[in-house]
Parts: sequence; C-alpha cells; structure tokens
Amino acid sequence: MESNLSRAPARNHRWKVLGVGFAANASFSAAFSGIPTTAVFLRSGYHLDNGALGLVLGMLGLGIALSELPWGLLTDRWGDRRVLLLGLGATAAALAAMTLLVVPHPAAVPGVPMLALWLLLVGILGGSVNGSSGRAVMAWFREGERGLAMSIRQTAVPAGGGLGALALPALAAHGGFAAVYGVLAILCAVTAVFAYRWLREPPAELATSAAGMATRDRDAASVPRSPLRDVAVWRVALGIGALCVPQLAVITFGTVFLHDFGHAGVVTISATMAAVQTGAAVARVLSGRWTDRNGNRRAYMRACSVITAVLFALLALIVAGFGMRHGAMTVVFAGMIVVGGACASAWHGVAFTELATLAGTNRAGTALAMGNTGAFLTLFLTPLAIPALLSIGSWPAVWAVASLFALIALPVFPRPATTALVEEAARTRSGGRVARETRQASVPELR
Repeated sequence: MESNLSRAPARNHRWKVLGVGFAANASFSAAFSGIPTTAVFLRSGYHLDNGALGLVLGMLGLGIALSELPWGLLTDRWGDRRVLLLGLGATAAALAAMTLLVVPHPAAVPGVPMLALWLLLVGILGGSVNGSSGRAVMAWFREGERGLAMSIRQTAVPAGGGLGALALPALAAHGGFAAVYGVLAILCAVTAVFAYRWLREPPAELATSAAGMATRDRDAASVPRSPLRDVAVWRVALGIGALCVPQLAVITFGTVFLHDFGHAGVVTISATMAAVQTGAAVARVLSGRWTDRNGNRRAYMRACSVITAVLFALLALIVAGFGMRHGAMTVVFAGMIVVGGACASAWHGVAFTELATLAGTNRAGTALAMGNTGAFLTLFLTPLAIPALLSIGSWPAVWAVASLFALIALPVFPRPATTALVEEAARTRSGGRVARETRQASVPELR
C-alpha cells in the first residue's frame, strides 16, 4: 500500500509533463503559424511584394528544418529538460530583440534580408521545442495511451496557431509589429517557467518499462538501431513532409487568398483561420484516441492523404469554375479552407506517435526531429513556390498542386501493420475490465 501511495505523484505528474509539452508547442506555434496570418500587414508594413513575402515567411520553416535534427540528437543525449529550457529561453530573447531592431517605422523600414535573417534565427532556436517535448511525453505515457497523449500535444500546434490567428492580425493592425513580437516573446518566456517547474525525467521504473515496451513492439536488438538508418522511419518522415504541403499552403497564403481573391475582410479572415486551427485541434485529439483503440495508425494516415487530396482538388475546381461571380463565394471559399485545412492537419499526432514508436523511447528525439525536418522544410519551400504558381496559373494551380502532394504521401507512408498485430490489438481491447484490473494490480506506476 505504501509503495502504491508513493507512486501516485508519479502517476499524476505525467499530465503536468503533457501540459508543459502542450504549452511549449502552443507558444512557438503562435509564432510560426501566427506570423503568417499577418501576411497582409507584413506586405504593407515592410513594403514587400508576394515573392519577398513568401521568402520571409519561409525563413521560419527553413530555420526549424535546419535545426530539428541537431536539436533531436541533442535531446537524446542531454534530456528533454535542458534542451526545452534552452530553446524556449533563447526563442523568447530573439523575439524580444525583434521588438527593438526589426520593427518598421515611418522613418525607417527594415529590409528584406534583415527581416528574413531574424525570422530564420527564431526558427532555428524554436526548433528545439518539437522533439524535446515529444520525447518527454513518450517517456511518461505507455503504449495504448501515447496516440492520445501525442495528439493532445500536437493539438497545441493548431491551438497556438488559432490563438495567433485571432490575436496577431489585430495586434499588427493596431499596435504594430512591436506588439506582435513582444506578445510572442512573453508566451515563450512564461512557458519556460512552467518547464523549469514541472518537466523532469520519469521514474526509473516507468522509463525502463516504456523503453522495454518499445523494444518489444519493434522486436529490436539489445542496442536499438539509429532512426537515421531505419527505412520505415524515413518513409513516415517523408510522408509527413508531403502531406504538410496543403496544410502549410493554407497557413501561409490562406489569408492572402481570402483577401486578394475572396475579397474577405480582416474579421472574416481571422475567423476563418481560427476555425481551421480549431477544427484541426479537435480532429487531432479524436484521431489519436480512435487510433489508440483500433491500432490502425498507418491506415489512418493513408486515408487522410486521400481525403485531403480530394478536398483540395475540389477547391481548385471551384475556384477555376466559379471564381468571384458574387459575394456569396467568399463564404464558400472560407468554408472550403476550413474543411480542407482541418483535414490536412488532423493526422499529425498519429503520424508522430508512429514515428516515436518505430524508433523507441530512447531514440524518440531523433525520430521526431526527422519528421519535423520534413514538415518544416515544407514550410520553407511552400511559401516560396506559391508566388511562382500564382504567376503561372493563379489560385487553381496552387490548390491543385497542394492536392497532388497530398496524394503523393499515400504510397510513401508505410502500409498498415500485419493482420497478426491488428488481431493482437483487438484481443487487447476485448480484455476490457480484466486487462485494466491486471495493469492496476501489477504495474500501477504505468497508469
């Protein structure tokens, strides 16, 4: 009894760790997903054309893509706490410096190179958040719970992006970009305080059990193979990169599409982008729970690629066939952006859970970094490609290419697990009350 009581704080502490992971991702997501929602104000405030706008927005993604793998390797070596504290603190400092050095004034407007380099730096420093917080969550939760836990953590990305979409355009319009960068700096700094207070390594019993479970899942040798040499991990990472194209097309240029082509106002644009992020957040949590119960992460990922491809192909056809014949089309375009953007984001938690499970908990930082490298390399390339597509074929070409990349992810993602593994998952579910009672009696520390 005494042993069980002593383990109760450890059982409950995992939710604080998940909360820290959520807050860390949300605060940085408010930057890399929220700053693009100010695209109209960036364009006017910094005197940018569409090409320069795409370049500066892409710098955030390039910085994250360049730094993800080094941060992931460092996380596996140093641990989650050190890397997350270092990254959040440095990101907050960089954003605070931008409020002083990279804000347009009537007398002087920072040039494109200066703005691009500072956003690149923010991306490089903020890249620490993804792998370190994900590794912490994987270490504190067991298989059968990780899909939900990681999906909740990944929900922070659209949640932070939704917060940014609601707040940053208004801040840019009324307070200028000093207010935008200052608020983002405060968010990162406050999250660093939470991480300092609550983030720590799990108890030895829990860490040993989690690592052993991952090894059994993969039938790995006593020394796990590096994720960098694992074809299955690479396939998931590359599929993530391809399926991020439609999602990031919406995040980076959805506001420009609604403003320039749909003639939408600031309120409509902000509400639409917030709805995209809210829908994505809800879909991520539901999909994580559903795939935990059914053991079908790979099938779900592949289904999302097909549905996303269909939705964006339909958007391309509607834009090409109907255009802006009357004001009601603004509502249609906004609705399609919401549905397509939410679907294009729904699979994130499931895919990153699959990555970490394939690699094992001790190598999860590296594996998650590989997936995030693909995702944020796409964040760099997508806003660079969209202006070129606009010059060639206007908006139907943009959404058609987004649809094509969603379809490319289908053959790249690994095929679903074997029938034997699916049947094992079904037997685990059918155990019901007996299985839960057995876990409670034998391994209470994993609850």
